[in-house]
Amino acid sequence: MALTILVLSFAGFLLLGVPVAFAIGLSSAAALLVEGMPLAVMFQRMVSGMNIFSFLAIPFFIFAGEIMLYGGVAARIVRFAKSLTNHVRGGLGMSNVVSCTLFGGVSGSPVADVSAMGAVMIPMMKKEGYHADYAVNVTTHASLVGALMPTSHNMVIYAFAAGGAVSISSLIMAGMLPALVLTICMLVAAYLVAVKRNYPKGEFPGWGEVVNSFGAALPGLMIAVIILVGILSGVFTATEAASVAVVYALILTVIVYKSMTWENLMKSAAMAVKTTGVVLLLIGISAVFQHLMSLYEVAELTGEMMSSISSSPWAIFAMINIILFLLGTFMDMASTILICTPIFLPIAMKFGMDPVQFGMLMLINCALGLNTPPVGTTQFVGCAIGGISVGQVMKTIWPFYGALIAAMLLITYVPSFSLWLPSVMLGR
Repeated sequence: MALTILVLSFAGFLLLGVPVAFAIGLSSAAALLVEGMPLAVMFQRMVSGMNIFSFLAIPFFIFAGEIMLYGGVAARIVRFAKSLTNHVRGGLGMSNVVSCTLFGGVSGSPVADVSAMGAVMIPMMKKEGYHADYAVNVTTHASLVGALMPTSHNMVIYAFAAGGAVSISSLIMAGMLPALVLTICMLVAAYLVAVKRNYPKGEFPGWGEVVNSFGAALPGLMIAVIILVGILSGVFTATEAASVAVVYALILTVIVYKSMTWENLMKSAAMAVKTTGVVLLLIGISAVFQHLMSLYEVAELTGEMMSSISSSPWAIFAMINIILFLLGTFMDMASTILICTPIFLPIAMKFGMDPVQFGMLMLINCALGLNTPPVGTTQFVGCAIGGISVGQVMKTIWPFYGALIAAMLLITYVPSFSLWLPSVMLGR
């Protein structure tokens, strides 16, 4: 009875448009009351769920990304990306993909990536004769790579939701190859659409410009390198790496680039506080929800139901992908990770999937949801910048969707894409 109340009330609140954190909290409170448990249990679980040392990485990674966003790093990355690809047919679109990938390694946030790169690249592409739908689709899809990069705070959230089954360091290393695969798929999609539409190509600016633009962008790009080298060498942990990222971002934007104003610094701090508050509220509330799901053996019941449909790992993984994608279309990344990981990770492990590989599968599915209505945060941001409706963008989204799905299938069914680097670099 209590499980039915939990599931139905949660679904009902979501359909009514109640914010996810409140929907989780209210449905959990209803289940506790039905069970006759005191509501004090809810608050105890919330506090214990948030009171974890490794969560210090979340506000630091978010703050570092916001500093980079407001500190003028994006323009230098765009200049470098253009010098590499602008001479190819539709080169500005491919420059957009490279720019979003590189800035994703700096910010670790798809939404921040769209905000920064979209503000620069979408108007530039429209001015050069590219259609608005193409400019928006390229930007919003390429920005999703940020979810798999070393600065992604969603990796920290997944590590918590996995209940200690995986380390943050392993996830950081595991994301590198999937990010590369996703970038290549996006480059192919952007190029093929550009050729079909006969978009213009520019001139190669010369190797001198490539070297100069790389030198200007390199300090910003070094943040991901510092995190990786620091963790692999044992100089600092993944949690400490986040605080190092903030210090480096401040030194870079204030002293080296001298592009950070006091106003923008306050904006970046305010945005970091706002985002951290939302994420930690979700984590605390979800700890209660996870406790109830464990109490009612939701993972076991879901596993039995899926096993009754098929015993093939390929089919099970396909079902998990479909469910995660559908949930991701109306929930944000943190919510989907926190709710779905305790349910589907045990099922995936039962059928032979490594928890690190499942983390990559989870992140890319959640990222795909960010670009799909009705929520589609990155898509709405991109459309607002491009001055085009979501409906118009959806009509021509399929080549880019296809690129994302191709990358997702490779990550799902070829474990080495996720597990090779952690095994080589960390001996996992």
